[in-house]
Amino acid sequence: MLKIALESLGCSKNLMDAEIMNGILIEKGYEFTDDFEDADLIIVNTCGFIKDAKQESIDLIVELSELKKEGKLKYLIVTGCLAQRYSDELLEEIPEIDAIVGTGNFMNISDIIEKVEENKKVNETGNIEFAFDETLPRYVSTPDYMAYIKIGEGCSNHCTYCIIPKLRGKYRSRKFEDIIKEAEKLAADGVKELVVIAQDTTKYGEDLYGESRLAELLDKMAEIEGLKWIRVMYSYPESITEELVNVIAKHDNICSYFDMPIQHASNRILKLMNRKTSKEDIRAKVEMIRAKIPDAVIRTTVIVGFPGEEESDVDELVDFIEEIKFDRLGAFSYSREENTPADKMEGHMEEEIKEERRARVMMAQQRISESLNERKIGNIYEVLVEEQVEDNIYTGRTQGDAEDIDSIVYINSDEPLEIGDFVKVEINDSMEYDLIGDVIYESAK
Repeated sequence: MLKIALESLGCSKNLMDAEIMNGILIEKGYEFTDDFEDADLIIVNTCGFIKDAKQESIDLIVELSELKKEGKLKYLIVTGCLAQRYSDELLEEIPEIDAIVGTGNFMNISDIIEKVEENKKVNETGNIEFAFDETLPRYVSTPDYMAYIKIGEGCSNHCTYCIIPKLRGKYRSRKFEDIIKEAEKLAADGVKELVVIAQDTTKYGEDLYGESRLAELLDKMAEIEGLKWIRVMYSYPESITEELVNVIAKHDNICSYFDMPIQHASNRILKLMNRKTSKEDIRAKVEMIRAKIPDAVIRTTVIVGFPGEEESDVDELVDFIEEIKFDRLGAFSYSREENTPADKMEGHMEEEIKEERRARVMMAQQRISESLNERKIGNIYEVLVEEQVEDNIYTGRTQGDAEDIDSIVYINSDEPLEIGDFVKVEINDSMEYDLIGDVIYESAK
């Protein structure tokens, strides 16, 4: 049997597709390796969302294609969003690629491998609005204590800068009972942190049941034994309801964490982006969340350099950020993507201007984050231990920090700590984004 290496780039939704491919191939008896140079076949699960992500995917494909010339690599398969978006171009420009597999075809990976072993070139990119097959196996590749759970696929929001609907299709919710069944299995397997994902989690159920059922879904998940943290990602502000906030407030094991991408605060730019909200609505939503959950952590993302954006729009955005004081914020320079409505707009600007604006926003957020962190000195937080970095020094996350994208806590402990355990930590110092503290008593698993 072939020895396979699989590398997944991009978002957590993409990672879950890779985990299903992994599960399918493990069931078929394939062996996996983490060493590219030891692999007979490499699968690159790509991201095609914005320029930097596309370039990362292309660079890795080109690098791995060299292994077909000088190493033992026999086959190179490219899957994911970049494959869906540029299938013909990739096959033409990088002849070492043996198969292109689109976002709706990854579940056929075993059959595709059989075809490439017969020296056939494969290009399968149809079926982006596939129906969920709940029988497919999944190999969870995240640490034992955490896992993602996808509640929907695709997106129907049609923001003018975004290519996702053309790569992933319209929004399709999974069945309520199938999600709960998977969540129960993950908890039984030892998962303590369950991260709920979709392109827009707040739209869950609207297509299938005629109404959003995210609040009901979380209410049911919270009853599952063993789940200590349930974290919801990608919640659009206009769809965060009082019902949803009330459910989050009701359960200790649902993180009081709101990942709420606002993208801008200028109503003019929000309209050009086809966002279904306004600065005033966003402010009211934040006030509602904080009134119901005073210690809620609110994370957001913004885009600067959108076509037609003026300095006054950036001023308005920075003023809004300084007013709201988001707990976490990431800023991105607008990425011009062909076949999107924004691509055809007037007022595109040089990358240097976009980067200057992004730096200005992040400098404002750095000051806010530093100030917020200083106020946390003396507080005690429950921290999930994730890594040992030195003798007696570990890193971990609070309930207010999502994996990979948010801050960390440096934990000083005289006693050994187990990765995946929860410990109480008293904060005694802070940095711009991260915290430092000491364990104050034994692990509360």
